[in-house]
Amino acid sequence: MKGELVDTFGRAHHSLRLSVTDRCNFRCPYCMPAREVAFLPRAEILTYEEFDVLVRIGVRLGVREVRVTGGEPLVRRDLPRLISKLAAIEGIRDLGLTTNGYHLKELAAPLKETGLDRITISLDTLRGDRFRLLGGVDGLDRVLQGIEAARKAGLAPLKINSVLMRGINDDEALDLAEWAREQRLILRFIELMPIGGGPVKGGEHLVPGREVRARIERKHPLVPQQTGDPSAPARMYSYAEGGGEVGFINPVTEPFCSWCDRLRITADGKLRNCLFDQGELDLRDRLRAGGTEEELERVWRQAVRNKGMGGCLDLSREAAAPTRRRMWQIGG
Repeated sequence: MKGELVDTFGRAHHSLRLSVTDRCNFRCPYCMPAREVAFLPRAEILTYEEFDVLVRIGVRLGVREVRVTGGEPLVRRDLPRLISKLAAIEGIRDLGLTTNGYHLKELAAPLKETGLDRITISLDTLRGDRFRLLGGVDGLDRVLQGIEAARKAGLAPLKINSVLMRGINDDEALDLAEWAREQRLILRFIELMPIGGGPVKGGEHLVPGREVRARIERKHPLVPQQTGDPSAPARMYSYAEGGGEVGFINPVTEPFCSWCDRLRITADGKLRNCLFDQGELDLRDRLRAGGTEEELERVWRQAVRNKGMGGCLDLSREAAAPTRRRMWQIGG
């Protein structure tokens, strides 16, 4: 595409993570503190109409995938209205959403009806008592009901993201894999990243993806998949005996920066290259000041020109400085 977003390392950017809120009804220990969290004032959050304008510019510049995130996106009021706007943008080939699933039972059907293609649910445990301990909410049954509602609504493929923490929930690796396989869900294990504001920071709690894979393979041999999106962060495997697949996203021990094609817009309208980036460029204030689409387009291009080799590479060298914003403030 003429004028698409290509950085100085030759990476074309086609994927956008769109954070619609920094609020969440869970308090997962690797993400958000349990108390005294300062959320953005409502006036600083982009309206759905503002998101629509910015995404349309991104699509003109080559964005083809949009994933709605948070915080927890389903706590944003009337979210299907935004999904309807995004689904109407010609050029978006894949419109997805990542959620903790708590409100999915009520919203799965409206989200599908307004144009959502697929959904990913974060789930780190299958034990009710541990779920309450990790998230601060008695919600496991609601999340499981939400998964079933998403299945009935036709949101496919259904993916589950799980973060394992050593000594906290990593004893459930095989249980999660077998459950997802039985439920015909695609499971991806994501390595713990040191970017949250909660008590679990990484370090001694990190469980490398290769270790998780080895645990599963002791019972269920895995075969690497040779197809799929080459820019996707997950390395996917099929079960050798058939039936199901499991993936591993290993940003800490096996960085995938060299094929990264993502950009991020935060809930308050800042354009970021990476979860681990130290800088961001403002779109919201320019938009609200009456900036033209050409002016906003220049911000997109400048952001991509500013992109370095990759924040995950810094993590692997243990050289990354703490980011000014935390996970829930950026968008997963």
